[in-house]
Amino acid sequence: MTADPAPARGWLAARGAPLRTRIDRWFLSRRPPSDTLELTQRNVYIVPTTAGWMLAATLLLLLVASINYQLNLGYLLTFLLAGSVAAGMHVCHGTLRGLSLHLMAPEPRYAGAAAVFRLVLDNARRSTRYGIGLAVHRSGQWAWCDVPAQGSATVEVAFRPERRGLHAVPTLTVETRFPLGTFRVWSIWRPASTMLVYPAPEAHPPPLPPAEPLAGQAASVALRTHPAGEYDGVRAYRRGDPLKLVVWKRAAQAQAAGSDDLVSRDTQQAQRQELWLDAQLAGLADAEGRISRLCAWVLMADRLGVDYGLRIAGRTVAPAQGEAHKRQCLETLALC
Repeated sequence: MTADPAPARGWLAARGAPLRTRIDRWFLSRRPPSDTLELTQRNVYIVPTTAGWMLAATLLLLLVASINYQLNLGYLLTFLLAGSVAAGMHVCHGTLRGLSLHLMAPEPRYAGAAAVFRLVLDNARRSTRYGIGLAVHRSGQWAWCDVPAQGSATVEVAFRPERRGLHAVPTLTVETRFPLGTFRVWSIWRPASTMLVYPAPEAHPPPLPPAEPLAGQAASVALRTHPAGEYDGVRAYRRGDPLKLVVWKRAAQAQAAGSDDLVSRDTQQAQRQELWLDAQLAGLADAEGRISRLCAWVLMADRLGVDYGLRIAGRTVAPAQGEAHKRQCLETLALC
């Protein structure tokens, strides 16, 4: 009776995975983080590929057969192929050696969306470097390029962050198998930059919450500043607003952009109110769900071009509008 080998394979896999993780951590801990990397003999490694091992076995078989049958042409073919492999190994290692890599500052991204890192490869050599690939370590998603002689090339590497917050740029791998594919030359790169990941906005958020009355002194200032009958600024459209208050020019721009959002002119009464995006008004019990809804509201209010403030987890962002204000609110949501 033969024992089932599946439990043994599962036990070996369970023990092998932590060992591989520990080896990775030990190896990466020896690599200082930096946004630039100069590839030298100290940080470039070379190993045979599967095709390389098969070629080595073939050469060994040819050599044994040539010795056994005293074939001079067999010797010639064996050593000719072995010399070509040795020359290919030197060329393959030289393709990476001397290359300079630089990471451009990553832009913030939303959770669940692909983040793209732009990497610049500089080649000071007078010959082109072919078949260079970069990828997030152990991801298997490679981006390949050729670097021209005494020039540079830009490569974009994709990474999908799943959680909001401040993340370190993942470890990258650079490799080549040029020219014969019998050797794999590679190096590990630990960038020092960090990337801010905004929360994923809710797909179908409810309308913006109603505006809140201004505090006593602020309301008095608004009343003195805006005489009766005048309009100043815009706000999100509310059901029941007269059609004459709708800003039709912005409505046309929103429709051209594929949105049905409307905005209305502010009256004197509306100027004594301000829009606050408060976590307590999100109406969701889940903390991440509230943050996702607030993120969608921030994008909605920014698209409408109205003043809005943010309140969440004891943090307050004063009402304002514009790209800088939107980024401040999204950063607050990402880090709260």
